[in-house]
Amino acid sequence: MKIKRIGILTGGGDCPGLNAVIRAVVKTALRRFKIEVVGIADGYAGLVEGVMRPLQDSDVSGILHRGGTILGTSNRANPFQYAVIGEDGKMMIQDRSGEALEQMRKFGLDALVAIGGDGTLSIAKKMADLGVPVIGVPKTIDNDLDATDVTFGFDSALAVATEGVDRLHSTAESHHRAMILEVMGRYAGWIALRAGIAGGGDVILIPEIPYEIEKVCNEVKRRIHLGKRFSIVVVAEGAKPKDGEITVQRTVEGSTDPIRLGGVGQVVAGRIEKEVGIESRVVVLGHLQRGGTPTPFDRWLGTRFGVAAVELLAEERFTRMVCLRGQNIESVELEKAVSKLRRVEPQSEEVRTARSVGTCFGDE
Repeated sequence: MKIKRIGILTGGGDCPGLNAVIRAVVKTALRRFKIEVVGIADGYAGLVEGVMRPLQDSDVSGILHRGGTILGTSNRANPFQYAVIGEDGKMMIQDRSGEALEQMRKFGLDALVAIGGDGTLSIAKKMADLGVPVIGVPKTIDNDLDATDVTFGFDSALAVATEGVDRLHSTAESHHRAMILEVMGRYAGWIALRAGIAGGGDVILIPEIPYEIEKVCNEVKRRIHLGKRFSIVVVAEGAKPKDGEITVQRTVEGSTDPIRLGGVGQVVAGRIEKEVGIESRVVVLGHLQRGGTPTPFDRWLGTRFGVAAVELLAEERFTRMVCLRGQNIESVELEKAVSKLRRVEPQSEEVRTARSVGTCFGDE
């Protein structure tokens, strides 16, 4: 089939670099392949509800450096498990994938470009199973998609987290405190690991290496004994103690990511203050990591991903995700792309590097 009109959506959490992808898709489709592009509002919600608009070259002019997404996004809108409010005011979950297909026919969409993480791309795979030609683009600050060396959005989030570590050093040293920086990442510790290494964190706690709080406290005590009256602890939101559980902030019904992690920083700070006797403070970066201007790397990668996505559609190579392998843009089957999370290997060179310069992971 010849692709004449495509829809593009951004799903899940926002991140820097999304607009770079949108811009590249629109410009490449219109200029090289004469393919019309329709922007779908608020992720899969716009697909179900039929909230879409044509995108022209002028619509994507000047957005390369902007954070967020001009299309809007949602992490609750799953067409196969769509949350609706009934007449009684209670939330119900419905399968509205049929309506999504009908909206695609109504707007004349021949194919779909879905930009998102594992949740968004898993839904894209189910849409493909219904016969929709789909191309996925890997987006997540967590860097946890196994089929690509890196996802766009990660570098920008890492830059924010590293600056956070840098800024905490001076106040921690001035007040002789233990400063705990809690960063995002869900079940993968990439942000915490690399920000901790780049910023010189004294302790790094990640989901892949369960920690013992006693060993964390011993490291803080050791530093005090050496005359270092402050410590910097970088903790991933998904870090958990040995034989313990992940700290859950709350759950959100109807979301593609229903478990909201958070609070482990307060747990760690409380124990350090109690066991060591050093004043402890917590900084939770939260959505600061998602906002702001994308780094040059994320603009570069997002642009390359967007161009490659349109090329795959033009070649009629559907149900694939673009990816970065080394310095090359390649593609992989969408099913493989979402089959496994990319997590930190505890015995990896990166972890060995951190240990070699004296970083404590709370396990030895």
